[in-house]
Amino acid sequence: MNKQQIVLTSLVLAAFTLLGVSVVAFMHQQTEPLIQAQMDAALNRQLAAVLPAGFDNDPAASVRALPDDVLLGGKGGALVYTARKGEHVTGWALRVIAPNGYSGAIHLLVGVDAQGVVSGVRVISHKETPGLGDPIEESKSNWIHGFTGQGLGNPDTKGWHVKKDGGVFDQFTGATITPRAVVQAVHNALLYVEQHRAELLEARP
Repeated sequence: MNKQQIVLTSLVLAAFTLLGVSVVAFMHQQTEPLIQAQMDAALNRQLAAVLPAGFDNDPAASVRALPDDVLLGGKGGALVYTARKGEHVTGWALRVIAPNGYSGAIHLLVGVDAQGVVSGVRVISHKETPGLGDPIEESKSNWIHGFTGQGLGNPDTKGWHVKKDGGVFDQFTGATITPRAVVQAVHNALLYVEQHRAELLEARP
């Protein structure tokens, strides 16, 4: 292959590379809004599931990051979404971490109403053992609904454990660590709301 052919081949390869990059960039530009819309819709469904009904704002747009706190998982990434009706706060959805799951961190969305009562809990992501730890998912079990209506005084502090540890929450057959971690994380979220209520009521994103 002579020099002229090498140059021509290089130019052809460069042209195809540029074309390929352009196509990928174009496809990304076209699909990114759709992906984002799907993510926004999923978040809105999760928020609606855990927040007390009756809010008239957009909680997904009323979000702010929370400082690292052991009650929130202590690993950063904690968020709070605020629900309002008019100018009155009706509740919060806290994105928190249960760091002590059996197979790692369990990410949760914990809804708390303005009176400090759990309005709903959902698991966002986890790596627990399929068949043992995954009953924390709403699609696999109703167990996660057991938190709704509970607060710091109902049950009392001793009650905020799985039954094996003297509390009121069921554990799973062959799996105690997973539900134990979730119970603790939900209880900690309630403690955080109690300790930071004034800030949460006044703060704006």
